[in-house]
Amino acid sequence: MTITVVRKRGSQVKKAVKKSGLFNLLVRRSIPIPPVILLLIILIIWCSSTLFSISFFHVCISSRKLNLYCVTAGTRPDFPGILSQKNYVEKSTAANTTNATGAGKYEYAITKKIDMASIKDVAEKESISTTTATTTDTIAAAISTTINPDEVDKKKITHVVDRIDLIKADIEGVANNVNKSLEDEIVFAVNTVKEQLRTLRSSSTSGSRNVTRSCDGRGVFVYDLPPKFNKDLVQECGNLFPWEDLCDYLTNDAMGKPIPALGKGWHNTHQYSLELIFHSRVLNHPCRVYNTNEANLFYVPFYGGMDILRWHFKNVSNEVKDELGLELLKWMQSQNSWARNSGKDHVFVLGKISWDFRRKQRDAWGTNFLELDQLQNPLKLLIERQPWHMNDIGVPHPTHFHPHSDQDIIQWQSKLINSERRHLVSFAGGARPEAPLNIRSVLIEQCKTSAGHCRFVDCKSGECSKPEAVIDLFMESEFCLQPPGDSPTRKSVFDSLVAGCIPVLFDPFTAYYQYPWHLPEDHTKYSEYIDQEEVRQMKVDVVERLSQVSITKREEMRKYIVYELMPGLVYGDSTSEFEKFEDSFIISMNNLHDRVRRSIYLD
Repeated sequence: MTITVVRKRGSQVKKAVKKSGLFNLLVRRSIPIPPVILLLIILIIWCSSTLFSISFFHVCISSRKLNLYCVTAGTRPDFPGILSQKNYVEKSTAANTTNATGAGKYEYAITKKIDMASIKDVAEKESISTTTATTTDTIAAAISTTINPDEVDKKKITHVVDRIDLIKADIEGVANNVNKSLEDEIVFAVNTVKEQLRTLRSSSTSGSRNVTRSCDGRGVFVYDLPPKFNKDLVQECGNLFPWEDLCDYLTNDAMGKPIPALGKGWHNTHQYSLELIFHSRVLNHPCRVYNTNEANLFYVPFYGGMDILRWHFKNVSNEVKDELGLELLKWMQSQNSWARNSGKDHVFVLGKISWDFRRKQRDAWGTNFLELDQLQNPLKLLIERQPWHMNDIGVPHPTHFHPHSDQDIIQWQSKLINSERRHLVSFAGGARPEAPLNIRSVLIEQCKTSAGHCRFVDCKSGECSKPEAVIDLFMESEFCLQPPGDSPTRKSVFDSLVAGCIPVLFDPFTAYYQYPWHLPEDHTKYSEYIDQEEVRQMKVDVVERLSQVSITKREEMRKYIVYELMPGLVYGDSTSEFEKFEDSFIISMNNLHDRVRRSIYLD
């Protein structure tokens, strides 16, 4: 976990320093120190560091699992901008100072604004490394305004300076040890994630060719929940966002209104519509059963993401936010089918990211639904998984393409392969001016100065809300830049793949560590990767780097995307019938059945 702290008054800093043991080192020396000199010493210690991090004071707290990111919170509401794997702890960024309570809090990427006194609670339990940044002029100004030279004994100042040198040496020694420890923990955490993904992939049944399966031992039961857990939430579609009515998006089984300009199967689909889309497909599943004794997989159609959305921008207590989830759990525990295997054969499909359901103590964002003990056994399909939970499984964000048949997919494949790629690179997104370490601004600047090789569409203009404009842009581009957005993953990654545009990723958590059933382990088959730290430090011109990718390699990657990946990344319509292909829903259901069979009936 990472905590970012905006600088406070010296009296607050004094408390944190005392906990570190350095304060005692200072006061144990024999000669008395005037209070004004002591204040100066604390100021210098506070502002002394070898780690530069803009103009904010940072405290990074590491633990075995939760130290992969130091991030920032943005606006509407605050969300993190992810940093590179090599600089998780050192390069954290400052939180937006206007909206602390609305910040997205993620277990592996938490940024908070607190005062120094609040560090006391965690300092006794965690290893703390602090980084500050200031200038010589700032220190000089502090000295000139704090000390009257006529009142200070020069010999005492000399002794104080000597002690400061000793303290700085101690700080450097501690920092070296902490950095080594953090490096070890980063390696451990990343290796843990990779090992879990290998386990999930080892038995994956994904593929672009449909294999007819018998329903023997593959019955799926769909709970008929009280409407307050799903249908009633949809009725609030007009009140979920202060700035937008979602009701039109939830028509046509949540695919949204058709987009004739893009062709058959294209709809104006909202990014948070997964719960409803999946529900409509399960209701028509060929292996659906109506007797719990005949089922091997139990689907719980709880619209947990819709439940979160209705409270996002309302001033309500955490108890109110958690109420519906607790009521659902109580209802589930009354079902014999839940008790039979303690929920291990049950699946929840949640249309928001895992972190929104994992609220931590003292946070105000999201619910604690997935932190409940009873929710650890069931499988959870989410658009973004928590990397250290094996039962969190990432599935593709819904795109705008919902084919009904094999022929719809084949026709779209032909259109993609024959599309003229007029732009080498494109980027559809917005800057993050409130997040100085986010690389979007750098990418936008490089795109604008690329002599016509890159096209930038600013989402602030409203163009990104027009699916046809974004899809046309991606269909005309060889590469599509996909920096982290409000969270590590990005819906636009799947929009670009469905449009045959090669995604350029800057953080492995955007896709590589997320979707084991739908994306291959060898990410070079479908994407280009550039470490975002190289971009941040201006060590690479992204457009220039991509221009060096040969035309032959681009064509090979595009063929793999269009013919192998794309059919398995889209969700067919509610009555779709595929014989040749497996869409994202079919791949997910097949893997769910196999996962439950292995975990319950074979173990």
